[in-house]
Amino acid sequence: MKLEDANQLLEPGYLPMETGYTRLPNGDMHVAVLTRMPRCEGKMIDWWFGYVGDTEKYKTWHPHDHLVGDWDEHWKPGHYIGASHLVHEYIGKEIVKLRITFREPSDFFDTSKFAEARVGAAVCGNVGLLEEDVQLGHLIHFVRDTDMGCEMRSRFWLFEGEESMARDLMQHCIEEMGNLGSLLPDLYVKETANK
Repeated sequence: MKLEDANQLLEPGYLPMETGYTRLPNGDMHVAVLTRMPRCEGKMIDWWFGYVGDTEKYKTWHPHDHLVGDWDEHWKPGHYIGASHLVHEYIGKEIVKLRITFREPSDFFDTSKFAEARVGAAVCGNVGLLEEDVQLGHLIHFVRDTDMGCEMRSRFWLFEGEESMARDLMQHCIEEMGNLGSLLPDLYVKETANK
């Protein structure tokens, strides 16, 4: 799926590739990961990105791969769109230092169809190197609510990426989003109960 075809995620059912990676005709690598999250709702995913404000919280998400998680001056608790997440993390055996700048879902989707498609969150962004002005690609974590929780359909587009990087990114995403699905329901209740 090309980035400009992201609205296909709004259609019922599933796409031919929900977990895997492939090279697109334009040379980009496309990575997909489907994570089912019982007991979660899309609003919890949206809340998470406005909550994970420091390295300690970032490490709980993936204790092995996540090394540093900071934000630029545009982030504040509860608000991450327009801000950049400044991270150091392992992807495979390599430590990468990334700047993930979060954008409005309307930059990628026809948001007028979100309610019908039961979209609980759409976390969208550009990914670049932290220490150089080099763009690496785009990401979308598309979350739709179901009768048994929610499901996250993560998508990455890596500009002319290597297959090994795509494979390692797929594995990293499987692990971190699986971890998030486990820790989030109780954490969300604990942190929002009296607010």
